[in-house]
Amino acid sequence: MEKEVDIVALGELLIDFTEAGYGKDGMKLFEQNPGGAPANLLTVASHMGYRTSFIGKVGKDMHGAFLKRTLQNEGIAVDHLIEDDKYFTTLAFVEIDENGERKFSFARKPGADTQLRKEELDPTLLQKGKIFHFGSLSLTDEPAKSATLEAVHIAKDAGALVSYDPNYRASLWRNEQTAVQEMKAVIPFADVMKVSDEESLLLTGKNSYEEAAEELLSMGPELIAITLGSDGVLVATTDGKEQIRGFATEAVDTTGAGDSFWGGFLSQFLSLNKAIDEMDWNDLRACARQGNAVACLCVQKRGGIPAIPKKREVMEFLNQHIKK
Repeated sequence: MEKEVDIVALGELLIDFTEAGYGKDGMKLFEQNPGGAPANLLTVASHMGYRTSFIGKVGKDMHGAFLKRTLQNEGIAVDHLIEDDKYFTTLAFVEIDENGERKFSFARKPGADTQLRKEELDPTLLQKGKIFHFGSLSLTDEPAKSATLEAVHIAKDAGALVSYDPNYRASLWRNEQTAVQEMKAVIPFADVMKVSDEESLLLTGKNSYEEAAEELLSMGPELIAITLGSDGVLVATTDGKEQIRGFATEAVDTTGAGDSFWGGFLSQFLSLNKAIDEMDWNDLRACARQGNAVACLCVQKRGGIPAIPKKREVMEFLNQHIKK
């Protein structure tokens, strides 16, 4: 079957209510921002000119309608975004410290994103995607967990490159042990995997990122990218490991930074039109640099999707910061 979609992503689509100062009475103000890791990633790819499609569920409410409009405005296909009148759209309240780091509180008991059923999947779309991307938030609750696993198997059987981002949120799991067990269980299905520095150590029990990368590679993926914040990313394949430095910036809000990095990385990967095992280190560095650039621009603004830069901004940034 012809691969008509560049990236298909499944998972959470939610509202990030992000801290936005104080009202006249001294009470905190929160700004409504569209978010959700898979949607953030698709927004980057869409901005870079790739065909994208989202699979997930929101409530049939004001927030769900807002999120659907947002994806449409970003050029992401929403034919497989379900609006369910039985559940409320998931909400996340985001507290930001002086370094732009975040603390989350979720309204998700249950949220609509956890209620996607495998019977609601369209196998044809999954078979048409070059890349299928998913994260771990859709593995925290049934029936979304079964739907996610079904989608992974359909896409992989159809020859898609399977991309995985654990995206650990402690408050959404019963306990850390369960989280680690469930997040690790799907790693063998992934071809490529993006993981944060803290998540890499959590999942492997190792003491260094290099050791963590080797352990994760041994579980099945061909490529591991461990994001290191302002220090860039450690990229690892069976041919070796290399840290690609990030770009210095002052972070306002780190929401969506990892998703933006991975969206930029996968977009550059698509432009090369090569299999993972055909890429040399110049290719991998180019993917990482583009990912680092997108993330750097993203953290300079508040919110997830609203902070994601356009292609022109990314290209101008890379031209200014990388010697030709």
